[in-house]
Amino acid sequence: MAEYAGAQHELDERQQQMLLDLARETIRRYVTAGELSDLPEGDPVFGQPRAVFVTLHKHGQLRGCIGTLEPREPLAEAVRSAAVSAATQDPRFPAVNPDEVDDLEIEISVLSPLEKIDRPEDIIVGKHGVVVAEGVQRGVFLPQVAPEQGWDRETMLNYLCAHKAGLPADAWRRTADLYVFTTQVFSEGE
Repeated sequence: MAEYAGAQHELDERQQQMLLDLARETIRRYVTAGELSDLPEGDPVFGQPRAVFVTLHKHGQLRGCIGTLEPREPLAEAVRSAAVSAATQDPRFPAVNPDEVDDLEIEISVLSPLEKIDRPEDIIVGKHGVVVAEGVQRGVFLPQVAPEQGWDRETMLNYLCAHKAGLPADAWRRTADLYVFTTQVFSEGE
């Protein structure tokens, strides 16, 4: 199984901070004025297509999480797009209002490419993010979800099928395809 931790994929602390700053400034500008922040320049890594998720917490509670599983935009643009979507388009929450921005904690997950697996036993809880897919139905959990919930592999897969993908809870055992990925996760205050 391919490992994501290779040096060519890891972002250094300066790059991480630039992306966190971009996400915060984008959310602030978008919810107050409907404008996007300028993209950072001068670092070629920001121009490489990458899949990302932006997760927002407010006082330790989930406030929004949106991203892509496959690279559709260069990294900086993907972070900016996911930040706007997490703040304004997560159907589980109302849009972030300007008064909330300072209370948000921002986390960014940069994903490795998806890898199809044939055996659920290959999933390492806490290391792998998981996608379950059958036809047009699809659900995803980032690697940190199962440990945060205290779930083992079977519980995670059952919940992923039933509550995220809209499939029978045991679809992962029978007909659904499974994919794994790893992430580089960083957040403010680390």
